[in-house]
Amino acid sequence: MNSIAIIMSVYKGDNFNDVKTALESLYDQSVDKIDIYVQEDGVVEKGVHKFLTNELALNKIAYLGLRNINKGLAFSLNELIKIVLGNNYNYIVRMDADDISTPIRIERQFIFMENNPQVDICGTYIEEFGDGINYKKKVTYPLKHKDMFEFFKKRTPLAHVSSFFRRSYFDKAGFYEVDGHISNEDTLMWMKGFASKCRFANINYVGVRVRVGKDFFSRRGGWKKTLSDFRNRMLVNKKMHYGFSAYIYAIALMVINLMPSLLKKYAYKYLRQ
Repeated sequence: MNSIAIIMSVYKGDNFNDVKTALESLYDQSVDKIDIYVQEDGVVEKGVHKFLTNELALNKIAYLGLRNINKGLAFSLNELIKIVLGNNYNYIVRMDADDISTPIRIERQFIFMENNPQVDICGTYIEEFGDGINYKKKVTYPLKHKDMFEFFKKRTPLAHVSSFFRRSYFDKAGFYEVDGHISNEDTLMWMKGFASKCRFANINYVGVRVRVGKDFFSRRGGWKKTLSDFRNRMLVNKKMHYGFSAYIYAIALMVINLMPSLLKKYAYKYLRQ
């Protein structure tokens, strides 16, 4: 069985420099053998497409999927996961096209998973950094399954960008929900995981540096996305049988998401762990 596959979806909003930096952070990992699978979700920037095609020709990436129509992140991830599972990889790692994996991220998560065979998925802490704005924030998460389940009452207990799946996760929970009304597919993915008895964990290590651009906070607002996120939280609360406090957290999050960008930036920086 093959060991580690990293999956990355690229779309028209990703620029050449960010994609190049993201991939180079994977090339520089301390682990010798990792295979990178990339999906172009719709037509991407010409420079990005040329770069990815060249990386494929140089055998730096193992697979490049091309699609002219944008189907969304969840759809692209499902496509890549099915291909990777069909190629018999034991571990599947998430990577965003504009973020940076720290040099020993994959090694740390791989060793943890090898030493904890009961765990189906592990994440890491992340560090958000400003790209064109003055912003920096280390985001931490609970480390143990029980604490992560309790934390899920408030918000997602694992950074999606740091996900390191054992293939058993998909055997138990299935794939991402694909629906035009879903704006944060990870929330429902974690719900399905907990409901399917997947075991969760985090590592107290910053594994991914997450780029925060000028539109980061404005994209987390608006009624359409806010209502979608609130709807997802209601579904989580019902499915997980959380109590009254979980609904208070959901309402508070909805209020934060509707704040002006400047206030939202403050809330994200100082009200999260």
